[in-house]
Amino acid sequence: MSVPVPGRALAKGPAGTVAAVDLGATSGRVILGTIADGGLRMRHVARFANDPVQLPDGLHWNALELYQQVLGGLAEAERQSPGEIISVGIDSWAVDYGLLRGGALLGVPYHYRDERTAEGVKTVHAQYDPAALYRRNGLQHLPFNTVFQLACEQERLELADRLLLMPDLLAYWLTGVEVAERTNASTTGLLNPRDGQWDSELLAGLKIPQHILPGLVDAGTSVGPLRAHAATVVGRALDVVTVGSHDTASAVVAVPNTGRDFAYISCGTWGLVGLELDEPVFSDAAREANFTNEGGVDGRIRFLHNVMGLWLLSESVRSWDRAANSAQRSSNLEQLLAEAAAAPPAAAVFDVNDPRFMAPGDLPARIAAWYAEHDLPAPVTHAQFARAIIDSLAQAFADSVLKAAELAGRRVEVIHIVGGGAQNKLLCQATADRSGLPVLAGPVEATAVGNILVQARTAGLAEGGLAELRELVAQAFTPVRHEPRAS
Repeated sequence: MSVPVPGRALAKGPAGTVAAVDLGATSGRVILGTIADGGLRMRHVARFANDPVQLPDGLHWNALELYQQVLGGLAEAERQSPGEIISVGIDSWAVDYGLLRGGALLGVPYHYRDERTAEGVKTVHAQYDPAALYRRNGLQHLPFNTVFQLACEQERLELADRLLLMPDLLAYWLTGVEVAERTNASTTGLLNPRDGQWDSELLAGLKIPQHILPGLVDAGTSVGPLRAHAATVVGRALDVVTVGSHDTASAVVAVPNTGRDFAYISCGTWGLVGLELDEPVFSDAAREANFTNEGGVDGRIRFLHNVMGLWLLSESVRSWDRAANSAQRSSNLEQLLAEAAAAPPAAAVFDVNDPRFMAPGDLPARIAAWYAEHDLPAPVTHAQFARAIIDSLAQAFADSVLKAAELAGRRVEVIHIVGGGAQNKLLCQATADRSGLPVLAGPVEATAVGNILVQARTAGLAEGGLAELRELVAQAFTPVRHEPRAS
């Protein structure tokens, strides 16, 4: 992908190239971003699967394979652009972590979809009821938040001398430097969103030793060069720079809107739906609506609600493909979505955030059970299931946008859908129809774009604040507009 960008956000200095390592819940990629001749060019150099591993003690991330793939992707990037790469930035999903002692990993990092966290919720809420916890950390209740995961880790916590969130763990393996980037740290439930520091009182109350948490840094901080073994594999000692290491924080940087009256949906495995604010919202109404206050780049607040996202569709497709002697072809997603678009709208939408849909498995059967329990007609064909998923997601997205605006006292004039879900025309149009607001779809690689722009600004290749960076995005990528249609 090569995109010319005549943006005012570009500095007048020398050209340069940076490498974005973007790790999602199902796949990872390494993308080169080059700023030269008043333009931004992006090129994919590596893509790899991110498959969890089911072990006897639970569901885990294959962290060692991820590290190996990142090294290989960076080596390919250096091979394609020898001597040109200025820095590397890493972003990933939130909340998950590795525990270390003396620099060695204590076990394989758990996957947030592992079911062990139910006990952690009980343990934490016995000390801090949900209202008290929200007043401290401002996070929506998600059973896999780091604070709940750590409540299941007493034995390993007693052994550990360091906790590193996933992008920080990979950066540590690459550089030997231990840090915690603030946007991702804000998702742990252990950060005070008022001052951006670890909450010492909360940590003490939950018996989580504060000394295992590394120092906090902002996006745009130089971590250091690759250490010798990594530099040997890659071919050169590239510098690592923090970006919005929570992938949603990077994606929000790349929303092509320089104003204030917009909502965003960072749509992929999850749908992160919300607003960008200057201050957090701690009201009881926000807590009851399950909205979260997470850190954004440049000190902004991402006031948002997690919606289950396209996981519902992808896991349904995997379930159908696993079924023996399936009479219906489902693995061709493009064909499935075309059939869903031709199908009538769902007779009734279902609650996409029902906890039963969290774990891997036969999601179509669980969706059918939800309809049966509510005395509603369930989908039958694969196309009908896909249409029900799309319509239900769109309704959840629309409801979350309107609720966010109400809770924050903000006007919303347009919804930006960024990330992989921006390619799903049926979902974008349904969101416009159900919200009554225009939807602008794109860029698809928003997370990588935000990652690249923060690195470029750190290197002096771009300048200004978020408005200037977003102006660059707006000039680089033309979003697809979906106007709401009458019911």
